[in-house]
Amino acid sequence: MSDIEDEYQVQIKSPEPNGEDNFPEQVVIIPIMNSPIFPGMIAPIILSEDKFTRELEDYLIKTGYVALNLVKSELKDGDGNLISDDEIDLENREIKPSDIYKVGVLCKVVKKLKLPDGSVNILVHGIKRYRVSGFLSETPLIKANIDVFNDILESDEELDAYTRSVINQVKRLSEINPYLNEEMKLAMINSPSPGALADLVAFAISLDIPEAQDFLETLVVKKRFAKLLVYLKREKDVADIQKKISDEVNDKVNKYQREYFLREQMKVIRTELGMDEDDKSRDLKKMSDQLEDVDMPEDALRAVREEMERLEVIPDSSPEYNVARTYINWMLDLPWSKYSQDKVDIKLARKILEKDHYGLEKPKERILEFLAVRKLKPKYDGTILCLAGPPGVGKTSLGKSIADSLGRKFYRFSLGGMRDEAEIKGHRRTYVGAMPGRILHALKRVEVNNPVIMLDEIDKLGSSYQGDPSSALLEVLDPEQNSSFIDNYLDVPFDLSKVLFIATANYIGNIPAPLLDRMEVIELSGYTIEEKVSIAAKWVIPKQLEKHGLKKSEFSLSTAVLKKLVTDYAREPGVRVMEQYVAKLCRKAALEKVSSKRSKKFAPKATDIEKLLGSPVFQSEMAQKKMRPGVVTGLAWTAYGGEILLIETLPLKGKGGLKLTGQLGNVMNESANIAYSFVKKILEGELSLKAKKPTRKRTRGVIEQPVSLVKEDAPMEDFLSKHEVHLHLPAGATPKDGPSAGITMALALYSLATNKRVKSGLAMTGELSLTGKVLPVGGIKEKVLAAKRAGIKTIILPQENAKDLKEVPERHRKGLKFFPVETFDQVLKIALQR
Repeated sequence: MSDIEDEYQVQIKSPEPNGEDNFPEQVVIIPIMNSPIFPGMIAPIILSEDKFTRELEDYLIKTGYVALNLVKSELKDGDGNLISDDEIDLENREIKPSDIYKVGVLCKVVKKLKLPDGSVNILVHGIKRYRVSGFLSETPLIKANIDVFNDILESDEELDAYTRSVINQVKRLSEINPYLNEEMKLAMINSPSPGALADLVAFAISLDIPEAQDFLETLVVKKRFAKLLVYLKREKDVADIQKKISDEVNDKVNKYQREYFLREQMKVIRTELGMDEDDKSRDLKKMSDQLEDVDMPEDALRAVREEMERLEVIPDSSPEYNVARTYINWMLDLPWSKYSQDKVDIKLARKILEKDHYGLEKPKERILEFLAVRKLKPKYDGTILCLAGPPGVGKTSLGKSIADSLGRKFYRFSLGGMRDEAEIKGHRRTYVGAMPGRILHALKRVEVNNPVIMLDEIDKLGSSYQGDPSSALLEVLDPEQNSSFIDNYLDVPFDLSKVLFIATANYIGNIPAPLLDRMEVIELSGYTIEEKVSIAAKWVIPKQLEKHGLKKSEFSLSTAVLKKLVTDYAREPGVRVMEQYVAKLCRKAALEKVSSKRSKKFAPKATDIEKLLGSPVFQSEMAQKKMRPGVVTGLAWTAYGGEILLIETLPLKGKGGLKLTGQLGNVMNESANIAYSFVKKILEGELSLKAKKPTRKRTRGVIEQPVSLVKEDAPMEDFLSKHEVHLHLPAGATPKDGPSAGITMALALYSLATNKRVKSGLAMTGELSLTGKVLPVGGIKEKVLAAKRAGIKTIILPQENAKDLKEVPERHRKGLKFFPVETFDQVLKIALQR
C-alpha cells in the first residue's frame, strides 16, 4: 500500500470534523482537461451548451456543489490498449469514469452565467480534496459517493522552514514570472494555513496533469512543500534561460536600431555640411557608371539592373546587402566584350617553339598546323587540344608558347584532385560565401574573353558526393554548348567559345570517354639520352649558372658527364630530375669557390660523378656477349623510357608445368601461358609451322626480311612434358605487365627445350598469338633507344611495327639491323645459332 493510500486510510478510520459545512455524500463530477483547481481557489468553468444539460442545472440548484476531477493524460480503449494522442478527440469523446482520476476537488458553485453563444460560465470555489468511493451512474451525469479529506498538518520547525523556503523562491521567481505579481504575494501572506499556501503557489505555476494530480493527492503538507520546492526550482531554471534568450535578442535588436539611428543621423549631418554621399549611395553611383561602360548581353544587363534596384532598398547593415553587392561587382568585372587581337605569325611561332623546346618535332608541327588554321579562319571552332605525356616533357611550356604565338593572355590552373563540380560551375547564391567557378575566375584575372586557358592534370579529376567535375567540363569544352555557358553563381549565359582551352594529361586512360572525345590528343614521348644532353647543355646549365651566381668560365660539364648523369641518375622521360642534379653540382661548385682561395674551374670527370652525387639510382642492363640456352633478351617500355629485359628459364624435375616469378601482371601471365602452350605443341610435332616462300630483302641497308622457317621434318623432343620449367624476369621487385614479351618468352622456352643458344647482341619485342602470329606492340621508339644504349645490334619486331621505325631519328637507327616478322617460325630462323 502506498503512502497516499496510508494517508487516506488514516483519515477514513479517524475522520476529522469538517467544521460547520455539511458536505454532500453524493456529487456530480465534471471532468476537466486543462489546468487543475486546488482547494481555496476561485476559478471559472465554461461548459458548452450540449454539456450543460437540464439534469446538471437542476442538481446545481438543489445542492450548490460540484466535484472537479482531472482527465487522465493516457486514455485506454475498450480492450485496455493505450490511445495515441493523434486519435484522442477530447471535445467530442464521451468521458467515462475510467478516464478520470478518483481524487479531485469538491467545489461550491458561486455564480452561474449564460453566455450569448449558448455556453454557460460557472464560477466555482474549491473547498476540499475528496476521493471517489464508488460510482453511481455514468449517464447523463457522472455521480459518485465521495470521502472528503482534510490536510495532514504537523506544526513544527521543519514545516516553518519549508514555508519560508517556498516564500523566498516565489519572491525570486516573481521578478521574471508575470503570474507571481503583487496580488499573489498578498494572497500568500494572508493564506489561512500552510496547506492553502502550497495550493496557491502550485496553482500559479504551470504543472502538467500527472504532476498536478500527484500534488493534489498529497495530503501531508510537508510532503506537498517538498514537491513544490522541486517545481519552483525547475521554473526558476526555465525562467533564467528564457530571460537569457530574451536579453540576447534585445541586445541584437538594440544594436541594429542604434546603428540605424546613427547612420540616419550621419546622413543628416553630411547633408547639412554639404559633404560627400554615404557609402551606399557612392557604391550605387559607381556601379551605375560602370554599367554604362560595360557592353553585356541583354539577359545579363537585365539581371544587373534588377539586383541594383533590390540593392537600393536593402539597408547596408543587412547581410543581404553584401551578397547583392558582390554579385553586381562580379557581373561588372567580367570581360563580356573585351578581347585581345590575335597576331598569328607562323615564322615567329616556329621560332618561339624552337627556342623554348628541343626535339618534340611532331607536337610542334601539329601546333603550327593549328595556328595556321587560326590565321586563315580566326573564328574557327576547332577541337580542344590535349597534350599527353610523362611529367617534365614540356606540356605546360608548350601551352604557354601557343599563347605567345597567338599574342593572347595565358592562364593555367590545375584540376588535380578536384572533386567538387562547383569548382567549375560555381556555387548557387543561396550558400554562404558563394563564388563563381574557376573558369570565370580565370576570365576576371586576365580581363579578356579570349585567353588561352590551360586545364592542367585533367586525368587526375576526382568525383565525390559533391558532384563530378569531369561532367561539368563537358559543357565547358564542347564548342556546341560553351557559347552559352551558365555558371551557377551568375545564373546568366556567358560566351566561352572565344576561349582557347588546352588540356594536359599524363595518362589519357584515366580521362572519361565523353571528355576525351571532345579533345584532340597530341602525344609527347620522353626525351632520348642525346636530346637530354643537348637540353642540359643549351638550357639547363645556363639557367642554373645564373640562378647560383656562377660564371660560364667557372663551371662546365662534358658530354660524357652529362650522359652518365642522364643514364645513372635522371632516367625519367622529362628533364626535371636532371635539372635538380645539375643544380646540386652547381651548389657544390659554389661551395668550392667560396671555400677555396684559388679560383679553379669546376669541371668534374665522369668518374667523379658518383663521389659528388652518391651511388647511381639506376643500373643499366647490358647485352650479354654469350648467352646460354634458355636465356633471351627482350625489350620493354617503362615510364622512364625503354629498357632491355632478360628472360631466364630453368628446367626442373617433374612431369610438366610452368612456374612464373618476377612480379608479373595478369596480361604477362597470360602471355607466358600462351607461349608455353604454343612451344609445347611445336615440340610435340602436332603444329605445322608453315610460312611464305623464303625471301631476302634489304631496305636501305636497315630492314631485312628473314629467310624461310624450321624444317617440317625436324625431330622434336617432348621436353616440356618431362620437365617443369621455371621462367623468371629480373628484377623481382619491379612490377611488370603487358603482352610485348610474348615472342621473347616463347623463344626462351624453345631454346631451353632444344638446348640451342640465342645469338648474342640480339633483342626482340612482339606479342604472340596462340596460332604463332606476331602481333604489334607499342613504345617502339623507346625500345630501340634502349637497345642501342645496351649494345644490341639486331632487333626483331612485328611486321606491323615496321612503320613506327620512321619515328626513330636516323642517327639512332645507324648501326642497327631490324627484322620485321609475321610468325614465330621466322623468329626461330633469325634468333637461333646454327
